[in-house]
Amino acid sequence: MAKCCGDKNSQINASGPLEWFGKMIQNCFEYATQAKAKGKHIVGIMCEYTPRELIMAADALPVCLCGGSAEMIGPAEEDLPANLCPLIKSTYGYHLEKANPFLEMADLIVAETTCDGKKKMYELMNQTRPMYVLELPQKPEDSDAMAHWISELRKLRTKLQEQFDVEVTDEKIKKAITVMNRERRLRRQLAELMKSKSPPLTGRQLLEFKSNISGICADLKQYEKAIKFFKSQKTGSSKDSPVRVLMTGVPIVHGSERVLDIIESHGGLVVCMDNCTGLKPILEDVDETIEDPIVALAEKYFRLPCSVMTKNDRRMDVLRKLFAEYRPQCIVELIWQACLTYDVESYLVKKLAAEELGIPYLRIETDYSPSDSARIALRIEALFETVIERAGQSD
Repeated sequence: MAKCCGDKNSQINASGPLEWFGKMIQNCFEYATQAKAKGKHIVGIMCEYTPRELIMAADALPVCLCGGSAEMIGPAEEDLPANLCPLIKSTYGYHLEKANPFLEMADLIVAETTCDGKKKMYELMNQTRPMYVLELPQKPEDSDAMAHWISELRKLRTKLQEQFDVEVTDEKIKKAITVMNRERRLRRQLAELMKSKSPPLTGRQLLEFKSNISGICADLKQYEKAIKFFKSQKTGSSKDSPVRVLMTGVPIVHGSERVLDIIESHGGLVVCMDNCTGLKPILEDVDETIEDPIVALAEKYFRLPCSVMTKNDRRMDVLRKLFAEYRPQCIVELIWQACLTYDVESYLVKKLAAEELGIPYLRIETDYSPSDSARIALRIEALFETVIERAGQSD
């Protein structure tokens, strides 16, 4: 595995961090194409439960394949039911249309037994693409859950070794852990800027600071530049400050940012997102002091507070912590249609907001189509009116 920042070809010029990550897909495509030409393997991933470190230790690139395009849903519905999560349908549509260059480059896809929709979609995709499925224990409190998860990661290491004819040593894994911990720390530092009374960037801008490929050295340098830049910005507050929003629920993958845009174009500021494309995967680092790196990876990744877990008490604990640190004035929960685990769990989030946090809560169920944008905007405006009215009463 190449040392981080030792590959001159990874240094793609850009005028600044915002412009750099604005070209994230282009940058990643160029990076993956160059890597593929040098003999590196591409491994597609579908979920945050897959440890990128194991893939990196196999001298391969972990690339996120989750689809965010509404255009890909029509083709997918030729094979998949219409009342299925749009993220699943979009991802599968890219597969059918061969429209995702990263998927077409992938030498292996690593998936996980999260929701039923994904599991069955993987079966169809596996008919023509190489795939390995991790069995995720879904009862985290069971005494044998962690042992099973450790075993699954050991089997993944074996699969990568056999698939790519490489040796995935403990030392290689530890080096990859160091790189990923650095990336997580930098992204956390950016997110923590939103704790300010007047944050120097928007939630939409913060969402842009992520990459489909982890561990790219040029990305890490741009994270550092962004932190330095935004920390240097002087911000003020006014009576017209936007409503601070904690956004929770499903991941907002590239191309599916519509609801976030509506929130911030109607008087809100998303100061915190706890979802898979927000803080959830970067809240904790992998413990570099644990001798067995597989055990260290298992402990970190198994603690992700996903709604597929039962019980998922940790998600409520995370929301409490984020509420205290980011001081949101309301919670907006985004649910993709047919995402049953998050949809059912929204009951608990609403209860937490009302009975413990004491802030308004809004549940938005939608898909990738913009047809309900006007209705969502009206509901957002009504939520913010309630927030502003409460704030006036407390003055």
